[in-house]
Amino acid sequence: MNVTVIGTGYVGLVTGACLADVGNNVFCLDLDAEKIRSLNENRIPIFEPGLEPIVKRNRAAGRLQFSTDVAASVAHGELQLIAVNTPPGEDGSADVQHVLAAARAIGTHMKSWKLIATKSTVPVGTADRIGQVVQQESKIPFSVVSNPEFLKEGAAVEDFMRPDRVIIGAEDERAVALLRQLYAPFQRNRERVMVMGVRSAELTKYAANAMLATRISLMNELANLSEALGADIEEVRRGIGADARIGYQFLYPGAGFGGSCLPKDVKALQQSAAEAGSPLRVLTAVGQVNEAQKHVLAEKIKGKFGNNLHGRRFALWGLAFKANTDDMREAPSRTLIADLLGAGASVRGYDPAAASEARKIFAERKEVNIVDSAMAALEGADALAVVTEWQEFRSPDFAAIKAKLKTPAIFDGRNLYDPAVLKAMGLEYYPIGRKA
Repeated sequence: MNVTVIGTGYVGLVTGACLADVGNNVFCLDLDAEKIRSLNENRIPIFEPGLEPIVKRNRAAGRLQFSTDVAASVAHGELQLIAVNTPPGEDGSADVQHVLAAARAIGTHMKSWKLIATKSTVPVGTADRIGQVVQQESKIPFSVVSNPEFLKEGAAVEDFMRPDRVIIGAEDERAVALLRQLYAPFQRNRERVMVMGVRSAELTKYAANAMLATRISLMNELANLSEALGADIEEVRRGIGADARIGYQFLYPGAGFGGSCLPKDVKALQQSAAEAGSPLRVLTAVGQVNEAQKHVLAEKIKGKFGNNLHGRRFALWGLAFKANTDDMREAPSRTLIADLLGAGASVRGYDPAAASEARKIFAERKEVNIVDSAMAALEGADALAVVTEWQEFRSPDFAAIKAKLKTPAIFDGRNLYDPAVLKAMGLEYYPIGRKA
């Protein structure tokens, strides 16, 4: 099938590469000429496990191409997948100007029937707006559907190749049939396609992220309560996770959620709900809890060293908002660094993938030094804070850590370690929701 993917960001690039890998002829469009140049030189602009070999393999096979040619992109695919960014506006609502611009370009250049599908996360009613924009530009028939993505950063290729569900929001039988054909290779062992109304599909994406964000914030609240009551949140987590109605996923307390999806989508859904006259009061609390939780590690550090941290240096392990990505958008590490710098401290940070991005973000802050190894981050440090759950942080050399630190203290924002082990090693341990 000839498929056009508009946007080569996180969603667009993974979508285009994975669709090409099962035999489709995919044309990826982006207006950023430098990004297209990089992709055509097999340089991948994001860190995503497994993505680079798929891009290289399918470019070499001629099934995947990258271009800035809008007219050619519209001519190429009967199916036009819109996967552009929808950044938050000042009021928290999703800015769909790039989505509508893509729709306008399709309407301007199309010469035959097109199926226009939104992969971008968009507010309910956006498909209607897309239809209006295309109709203003063309009299040629077309169909607009919602086909939201459910890709986790760090596991996006696996999620696309083995989806737990494929949501199609459409009333047009021709559109549904085409999308069933597109996704057939990804559901050979069982039916994963769910067909529903367009508005239901648009809301499903936001509802899923809102539910996940709520679980995380509730666990963080329970973790803080556990500390206050002398309970252990890890024991509580195992106890409630064993309930089949609850399960274990997204029950890990920590330093707050970040990234490109949950914070933005929670705010956008709140704004949509307010505009509809049906405010989501629970989500207001979810956002407030999350913002407060991002300050918890700094509060623990100040509890140990005092509010005045002038002359002190802290090592940070993990800068990305989660493991297996280089994404630092809304990352808890950024809040922790801001809190530490605000109290007069300096920081040496390390991340296996996000070092380049971190150096860009903190280029103007001489108090922040991004280094190339976990051990290098410990040089001259008063204590260590673990912020991201990278695999290489899970079983470190505690004796070496203790020898490097001025004060043998670890502030663990991911509860990676056994308190008894660290106590036996002579390390002070400050986790989330457990006894220090």
